[in-house]
Formats: sequence, structure tokens, C-alpha cells
Amino acid sequence: MLLENIWLALALFIFVWLYTWAKGMLGSAKLAILFAVIIFYLTIYSYPELVWIGVFIFFMATLGKDVLADIDLKLHER
Repeated sequence: MLLENIWLALALFIFVWLYTWAKGMLGSAKLAILFAVIIFYLTIYSYPELVWIGVFIFFMATLGKDVLADIDLKLHER
């Protein structure tokens, strides 16, 4: 149940992100919805493991810098 809720929230976040990005790039809301639906279908339903890879990359890009900086500082203190 919890995993299903996380999956749904993640899917909605990805869809909204895709839509806003496509609307900014394509300029048309209708074309952006079509683009977002196609990419969303291919990503979520055809290759769901790619979503978790994207989440991992996102967290490493945002949180990984601080963790790697802490590790680097601790290695140089020795």
C-alpha cells in the first residue's frame, strides 16, 4: 500500500514536471500534454525501472554533493 502511494506520487510529479518542461519548450499546451502523455507512458509503463534510476540520480545530484564534500573533508583531516 505504501509503495503504491509512493509510486503514484512519483508518477504525478514526473507527469507535471514533463508537462511544464514541454509547455515551456514547445509553447503549446495541447502539444505539451500530448508529448507528456507519450513520454510518461513510455517511461512509467514500459520501463518502470528507469524511474528509480532517475530518482537515484536526482538525489545524488542534490544530496550527493554534500555527502561527497563531507567524505573528502574527513579524508583530508587524517
